[in-house]
Amino acid sequence: MLSYDDLVEQAVRASVLGWDFGWLRGRTTGGRPSWDYAERASALLPATRRLLDVDTGGGEVLASLSPLPRHTVAMEGWQPNVPVAAKRLGPMNVTVLAGTADRIPAREGAFDLVLNRHGALDPVEAARVLAEGGRLLTQQVGSRNDLELNHALGVPPSADPESWTLAVAEERFHRCGLRVLDAREEMIDYVFQDIGAVIFQLRAVPWQVPGFDHDRHGEPLRALHERIRSEGAFTVRHHRFLIEAELRRT
Repeated sequence: MLSYDDLVEQAVRASVLGWDFGWLRGRTTGGRPSWDYAERASALLPATRRLLDVDTGGGEVLASLSPLPRHTVAMEGWQPNVPVAAKRLGPMNVTVLAGTADRIPAREGAFDLVLNRHGALDPVEAARVLAEGGRLLTQQVGSRNDLELNHALGVPPSADPESWTLAVAEERFHRCGLRVLDAREEMIDYVFQDIGAVIFQLRAVPWQVPGFDHDRHGEPLRALHERIRSEGAFTVRHHRFLIEAELRRT
């Protein structure tokens, strides 16, 4: 087994650009919900003429859904990811825009389908850019996500664990005219095999532990490393929920 310092060095050097967690392959297991988001999204595409993918990351998931509607727009809120997404999606004739979920750079009713996987979501703004009868499909990371990481590092959750759940999202959807067609929520075991995987995860999703730094949090990380060596793995619980909704303004 590699030393703590070697594992940290590997994780710190790994690129976290885009929304590609391929570096974790072989270092983590689990984490998949019972539904298949990509399969659900693909099933909606044949009836879609105008598609918006919100918080596309590096465009990895959207590209996997090809062939895409002729008029497809991808939007990304984190600036370093915009050129990554443009490089991947440009050859597919997808327009890539910089923008945030609470201020989508599009006119009212511009899209038949809005997709959002693990991105920020503003139901009011999503409803604004949907045409009447349009669909919204989103897979969200809930506020109870991976709280075991916060506990292990001795830091509080970045948000109230009850602030973003399926029940909260459904209420917000109803208020802005989005009729929920399907809603599912699960807590799913996700297993880290080494401390490098933990550090990569916290670099890739910095909102889990705001201000995370492998040196600053060195003491609890070393303790977690020893725990993994002793127990063989470290398990957290992913909080995921999926909603498919339809816009009905009248």
